[in-house]
Amino acid sequence: MRWRVRTGYPVAVLFLLLASPTPRMILIGAIVSALGLAIRGYASGYLRKDRELATSGPYARTRNPLYFGSAILAAGFVIAGNSVWAGAIVALYFSAFYYAVMRNEEEDLGKRFGASFHEYAKRVPLFFPSLTSKFSDPASNFSWSQYSRNREYQALIGTALGVAVMWLRMYIRHRFGR
Repeated sequence: MRWRVRTGYPVAVLFLLLASPTPRMILIGAIVSALGLAIRGYASGYLRKDRELATSGPYARTRNPLYFGSAILAAGFVIAGNSVWAGAIVALYFSAFYYAVMRNEEEDLGKRFGASFHEYAKRVPLFFPSLTSKFSDPASNFSWSQYSRNREYQALIGTALGVAVMWLRMYIRHRFGR
């Protein structure tokens, strides 16, 4: 899955070249991206990587709330980019890589946590959150220190920079017609 990051850079460049952002679309996209960031942030406060199986908070609704949040965050950038072609490239990238990443992680979690993971996987959907799932550990609560340990603040910084780049792209397009 090393190709996910390596492929992400040219996808981002192509996205920017095809983007046609407007102030309104950037604002709407930023709001949608903020929702994705909130989901990611909420999930990261429950995730204790490589130490325990996360089943509470957003993990009681979907086995992959971080990727679900990332998809919403990316949708915000697609909206801000205001280009069908740019959006199609991002959608293709996400669908090609993230499903494979989730399946690889599932295999690893199955090996690491065995029956606990398999029971959890039977009750909680892979990606799209269930509104009725009750699989949860009520003793586990959101932790700001865990959020920080997972360095989720980097997604916030990256998103802010991405929105700034959208504004810059809009300015360049308007000023120089490119």
